[in-house]
Amino acid sequence: MAISVNNGIREGIYRSALVRGISRWLDVVPHPLIACEIAPGYVAAARWTRGGVSLEGFAVESLPPGAIVPSAVETNILLVAEVRSAVGRVFARLRAKGQTVALLVPDPVVPVFVLHFDTFPRRRAEAEPLLRWRLKKSTPFEAEETLISFMRQAPRDEGVDVVTALARLRIVREYEQLMQSVGMSPGVVLSSTLAALPLLEDRRPSLLARVSGKNLTTAITRAGILWNYRCIGLAGDASELSPQNLLDEIYPVTTYYQDSWKEGLAVVRLAGLGQRVEEFREPLERELNCPAASLLASAASDGRLGSDQQSLADRDLDALVGWTMNRGA
Repeated sequence: MAISVNNGIREGIYRSALVRGISRWLDVVPHPLIACEIAPGYVAAARWTRGGVSLEGFAVESLPPGAIVPSAVETNILLVAEVRSAVGRVFARLRAKGQTVALLVPDPVVPVFVLHFDTFPRRRAEAEPLLRWRLKKSTPFEAEETLISFMRQAPRDEGVDVVTALARLRIVREYEQLMQSVGMSPGVVLSSTLAALPLLEDRRPSLLARVSGKNLTTAITRAGILWNYRCIGLAGDASELSPQNLLDEIYPVTTYYQDSWKEGLAVVRLAGLGQRVEEFREPLERELNCPAASLLASAASDGRLGSDQQSLADRDLDALVGWTMNRGA
């Protein structure tokens, strides 16, 4: 789900055959030739040839610990000079200046909810106040500060499910101003895990568990529908996470899914664990009774990554790989 504040609030989610149930734009969102991910530990950007046919190049710059502390409410960019310098070096390596960029931000910046309604208005003027009222207790900032993006999708039973993303304007502005400070123009803002979702299999119920910094995001897709999305803080980063810690966090979500759909998950996909994936695979498979594997490795083994995308995958840049699949669909 994308949020654009340059031309007002846009609604919609990206086009992708892999997540087609949540893939129809309700409002046209731009697909720039450059995308930049800002994560707690690095800045990465990729540039495509005109028409988006192939990857022209990419660059990655590391960030010092504590440079960015993702939050939906509080200031995110704590070491402004260091982050700006890293962003500037990334775009300098791409020879990019004065262009529109798709900005992929940490998941805590853009909370996502899957809400069920018996009926839901077609007109945005009626739908948005209803969503704001429904999420009032879940929104840790004032209504006038809230950017909102939403889309309808098929429900499990009767009624309407609405995927809704929120963001605090002040926090989004932090990241946008960072782009502008190095001569780039942010055209669309998207959370990193939503950008990575096209990497999930579309045919069967799939759970994604993605670690970024000290945050864990889980998402379950089923037949192209985003069924569940959750982002939580962790005590430490991926190097400190144990298989049991991860199981403790995702087990309630998987149990709720099984109770709701009367079926188990088909696959579990892991991201952000680096070389530690094998430590998690066997415990997860034993407890959840389904195959577990790296998100990027499974997409590569299925033949869904081209050579351009593989170069990004080799650096574990799953959000940029997902955006590549998204923008080329």
